Amino acid sequence: MSMRPLGVDGAWVFEPKVFPDSRGSFHEWFHDAPFREATGQSLALAQANYSVSRRGTLRGVHFADVPPSQAKYVKCVRGAVFDVLVDIRVGSPTFGRWEAVVLDDRDHRAVYISEGLGHAFMALTDDATVVYLCSEGYAPGREHGINPLDAELGIEWPAGLEPLLSEKDEAAPTLAEARRRGMLPTYEECCGLYAKLRA
Repeated sequence: MSMRPLGVDGAWVFEPKVFPDSRGSFHEWFHDAPFREATGQSLALAQANYSVSRRGTLRGVHFADVPPSQAKYVKCVRGAVFDVLVDIRVGSPTFGRWEAVVLDDRDHRAVYISEGLGHAFMALTDDATVVYLCSEGYAPGREHGINPLDAELGIEWPAGLEPLLSEKDEAAPTLAEARRRGMLPTYEECCGLYAKLRA
């Protein structure tokens, strides 16, 4: 098993070793030691979420105010999703960059998305089931979104799927609009938060 950093600072993919046999398979989908070694901190757990989505469902791009924001450790336990993280931290060297990882019930990868990053996913199968561990609980007043179909952001969602969005996600501002409104966290405040969490 290993935690590999992604191209956006503050995001990792966890690639477990899966042990199959005639009965099925076994794997550890979270292990604190490699997590701490990669991120420099332990995973704070305040809430665990479970979502089931029909094929084409597009959820996100979601984020929360910093501090405290909300870090997420995300895994697909049934079917498959196209999981995306977006650097929305104003002043970051990779501001506006997105990266995607396919999460499924075959390879059993998981992703860790630090506080201050945006998160979204599209269901590639019916009944795609995603579980995620969150460092903070849901707080409606601190939660925000960016339109996942923002042309300037340019996320390359899988072809051949008609995106199914909630009314809230469909009405979300573009990244540029969110920046103009002062909704986005800054890279500086996120780095300060990361330093506190690792202390």
